[in-house]
Amino acid sequence: MSNQFEKKSEAWSALFSEPTSELVKRYTASVAFDRRLWRADIAGSRAHAEMLAMQGVIAAADLAAIESGLATIASEIENGSFEWRLDLEDVHLNIEARLVELAGDAGKRLHTGRSRNDQVATDVRLWLRDEIRTIRALLADLQLALVGLADKHTETILPGFTHLQVAQPVSLAHHLLAYVEMFSRDAERMGEVYARTNRLPLGAAALAGTSYPLDREAVAKALGMDGICRNSIDAVSDRDFAIEFTAAAALCMVHVSRFSEELVLWMNQSFGFIELADRFCTGSSIMPQKKNPDVPELARGKTGRVAGHLMGLLMLMKGQPLAYNKDNQEDKEPLFDSVDTLQDTLRVFVELVPGIGVKAEAMESAAAKGYATATDLADYLVKKGVPFRDAHEAVAHAVKHAIQQGIALGDLTLEALQGFHPAITSDVRGVLTLRGSIASRTVEGGTAPERVKSEIARHRARLRR
Repeated sequence: MSNQFEKKSEAWSALFSEPTSELVKRYTASVAFDRRLWRADIAGSRAHAEMLAMQGVIAAADLAAIESGLATIASEIENGSFEWRLDLEDVHLNIEARLVELAGDAGKRLHTGRSRNDQVATDVRLWLRDEIRTIRALLADLQLALVGLADKHTETILPGFTHLQVAQPVSLAHHLLAYVEMFSRDAERMGEVYARTNRLPLGAAALAGTSYPLDREAVAKALGMDGICRNSIDAVSDRDFAIEFTAAAALCMVHVSRFSEELVLWMNQSFGFIELADRFCTGSSIMPQKKNPDVPELARGKTGRVAGHLMGLLMLMKGQPLAYNKDNQEDKEPLFDSVDTLQDTLRVFVELVPGIGVKAEAMESAAAKGYATATDLADYLVKKGVPFRDAHEAVAHAVKHAIQQGIALGDLTLEALQGFHPAITSDVRGVLTLRGSIASRTVEGGTAPERVKSEIARHRARLRR
């Protein structure tokens, strides 16, 4: 009898009367990209084999042969000697075919009680959970890098913007910690995705479960998973975890993109707030004076790529009836690329952030130009008993007058200020300075340096647990 893996059509059944066409082989094969699942595939197969032996479904000798064969295959893949065959379609059949060569009938018994449907669902979950661990570690590193930069600039004044117009002065540290909060939420989301990913589909078989006495909980425990998928139909057809991950990845990339946009703006000569280290920039092929912030720009572009993968996965699943369909082969490339793109982006930003050179004088000068202490003057009047709306109106007139005179709000004489409201006295001068403004924002979550220093300490303690 011929080896069951000699022809692709014989890898699943003798039902077919003609071989699969070469065109269809190329069209349907996934081994070019799903081979990265090989560690997860071998880990799942080992756990499945151990359980089969424990349950008396296969003999101890079969288990020994399977474990020896899988160890050999792992070594061959690691050293590059493993032959990946297109005619065997995917990572699972490639590994199984080699196992049959090494272990004979024992290798053929490994697939007892499982299908490629629950096998691939398990492999993707095992692979993704490990990638999520890496991403969460990178997010912690990026937060620490931002905290480290913030710690140097608790007293550095930055113009805070709304509508990209100067609004109120803030400390640069406070601004940077806003991104720490974003990346902290990203890490939380990744943890939630991890919890729903780390469930075992294996044992669902094709869709209906199996008549073999499998111990699915034992397999889940062996693989370090938090339990089993409770419904066999859902187990093989669910890709929520992949969609959830890509949604979380897309949102994380949006946060990187917003930070990138600010870096690009701040490096522009019209702002002149920062310099990026040369190793993260490129020049121009024609303009010798150019220093281009390529890394932040590319991160903005890659954000659209990951967001596109999210849309692709949603569209992939939206019209599928239960249970498994071949459509689901298309889940891997967008998922894999989302993981790779996010990890690469986080790694480069972990390196980029500590090298950001801050031009504190330029930041403070920009904050001084935008009448950023106008709200402080309004608050001053409120504390004198003036209703806020009246105070707001009075300060608006004062700002208009200062603009007409071409001077800063703080440069108006006391007499001129009192002309806008008689409650203004000589103690107003401290209110109209940039440093006085940020120092006054002592509410929890505010930009006062004492508050920011406390937040830096809190973040450091949280991230180094």
